[in-house]
Amino acid sequence: MELAVLFSFLALDLLLVCVPGADWAYVISAGLRDRSPVTAVAGLVGGYALHTLLAAAGLAVLVAGSPVLLTALTAAGALYLVVLGWGVLRRPGTPQASEEPARTGRARVFLRGAAISGLNPKGLLLYLSVLPQFLTVDGAHLPVPAQTAVLGLLHMACCAVVYLAVGVAARAVLGTRPAAARAVARTSGAAMLGIGTFLLVQRLATL
Repeated sequence: MELAVLFSFLALDLLLVCVPGADWAYVISAGLRDRSPVTAVAGLVGGYALHTLLAAAGLAVLVAGSPVLLTALTAAGALYLVVLGWGVLRRPGTPQASEEPARTGRARVFLRGAAISGLNPKGLLLYLSVLPQFLTVDGAHLPVPAQTAVLGLLHMACCAVVYLAVGVAARAVLGTRPAAARAVARTSGAAMLGIGTFLLVQRLATL
């Protein structure tokens, strides 16, 4: 792949990743609740790793060609955001000075992150609509699956860097301000709830 193509994709991908959304809301909430946002970020990146594997295997093309399947996946992701957002609103995460979270707690945080990014409509849009535009079919040095994997890895790296920065910043800025931390956590929950509700209504309206 040409460097110009990689840099063009990287610039566009960074722009998309830096737009606040469900991923941001989750990592902010996790950053305030846990000692470190690393587990939450790892879960989010893990969800995009699954996207990358499916896209490289050609399954993303099948999903894109099936409006019913695409609608079902988007609706499932939207419903999960609604449930998770409501949970954050009810029990907003706050900085804790107690011991490290238990292993099962970390596993739950990871799996939630993977589910959010794995069903994130913005992620589906990236892998189904944006990423294919940067693939070279004719005269390429790398086969299309390998190109897809490279672009997917770039996206995962961007997510890791940006989301870690967001989680650490939330923890550092609000770590000594419990009231402000609760307000931000509730805002994050409201964002997840609002995004999920909007997407769910939008998808139901197309049925």
